[in-house]
Amino acid sequence: MNEFVLEKVRVLLEKDKSGHGMDHVMRVHGLAMKFAEKENADKNIVELAALLHDVDDYKIFGQESARHLTNANRILDQLGADPMTKRAVVNIIQTMGYNKFLEGIRPTTLEGMIVSDADMCDAIGAQGILRTHAYNASKGNPFFDVNLDPIDSHVDANAYRAAKTTHSVQHFFDKLLTIPAILMTGAGREEGALRQDIMVHFLEELFREESAQKWSDHLQNFLKKS
Repeated sequence: MNEFVLEKVRVLLEKDKSGHGMDHVMRVHGLAMKFAEKENADKNIVELAALLHDVDDYKIFGQESARHLTNANRILDQLGADPMTKRAVVNIIQTMGYNKFLEGIRPTTLEGMIVSDADMCDAIGAQGILRTHAYNASKGNPFFDVNLDPIDSHVDANAYRAAKTTHSVQHFFDKLLTIPAILMTGAGREEGALRQDIMVHFLEELFREESAQKWSDHLQNFLKKS
């Protein structure tokens, strides 16, 4: 692993509480390297993009940093990355993420697809459940409010940025359960299917224990359409 880049990222993200801290970066790195092995991709580019993918996240560093990738460009320059590598890594970061997907922007290189899939996979499954709960708890939102009605989501990029989630379970329908269908590599889709099953089984059991029939029906209807 590139220890120089890792330490630079650690300094930037060590205090993050939004679910985009070093634990997330290391899980994305691990998944991305596993996918790179399966897909025979350039591991150096995959590693750099995986480590740097959140160092200019708009939710942490603001829109200006996100537009110019200020931190990623600085770290790559300090590393002495050659122009081709820097261009490849920056392009991946500029084109990945759920928000970019909603804008119709997707990675076009194999390495970009791999890092994007790894990042999205970390948003779902058991880790996705934990991260969603942690983020909403930090905002003072409950995990599940059985008294609220399910909402059919039709999210665009602006609505996604401005959304005010009332409880964590709605976020599964707004985003998490849709992710496996937009994964781009064979390795990513294989991992995504496993994680989707975990989320579905969790929600089924939650709704059973809460006697939340309307939510249970909503889940089954959602799955039939997807």
